Amino acid sequence: MEAIKPKSNRAAVGSLQCDNTTFNLLKVNDFVAKAIRDRLPEVLVVNLCSSPGSGKTTLLQETGKRLKGKINMAVLVGDPETERDAIRMRDVGIHALQIVTGGMCHIEAQMIYQALDHFDLDGVDLLVIENVGNLVCPAAFDLGEDFRVTVLSATEGDDKPKKYPRMFLTSELMLVSKSDLLPYVPFSVEAATLDARDINADIEVITVSSLNGEGLDQWCDWLIERVSEKKSKFQEA
Repeated sequence: MEAIKPKSNRAAVGSLQCDNTTFNLLKVNDFVAKAIRDRLPEVLVVNLCSSPGSGKTTLLQETGKRLKGKINMAVLVGDPETERDAIRMRDVGIHALQIVTGGMCHIEAQMIYQALDHFDLDGVDLLVIENVGNLVCPAAFDLGEDFRVTVLSATEGDDKPKKYPRMFLTSELMLVSKSDLLPYVPFSVEAATLDARDINADIEVITVSSLNGEGLDQWCDWLIERVSEKKSKFQEA
């Protein structure tokens, strides 16, 4: 299986130029991220990022309901203080563990690696990491994921891809959430998509609503396909 390049290598943030030698300040994090990939060769790992309040937790609740009986999903939830989101996951039958960052604005790979020692992933096909709500800090940290997905809600403005480019540069998929509110807010899916693809020509876009179900089947199909692809690559290796 082809080695995955660390997300932190895609831009110069976190690096210093010293006598023609690049000293990567995120090298330790990238080392742990690789160890996570080595530890989970058959489990698809998705790093779900967004601003606070984009609807990540509700989206994952609905995702878990739709994937039940198709693939086994588990969630590691990052939050600066409370365990509320993990409780919400477990309330709908999703295997979940909370990572409390103690005020930190992002999750780091070592937090995931340590959490795996306390999280039973036997039989799990898909592990979703619900990152701390922030479009800046999480973009710099590779968590050992196979795919990074950024959620952009209709309530926060369609200018975010250009304002926070690194997050969209390092994401394979952008989910435009809360689409049920599009008739009532000044948000253009087309404008957000154009800006995101100007930064990252390969980024995919799916418009979703956790309330009326728009796009959720397409999102779940995307996950199922990625799970199948990873298992096939593992079997071929």
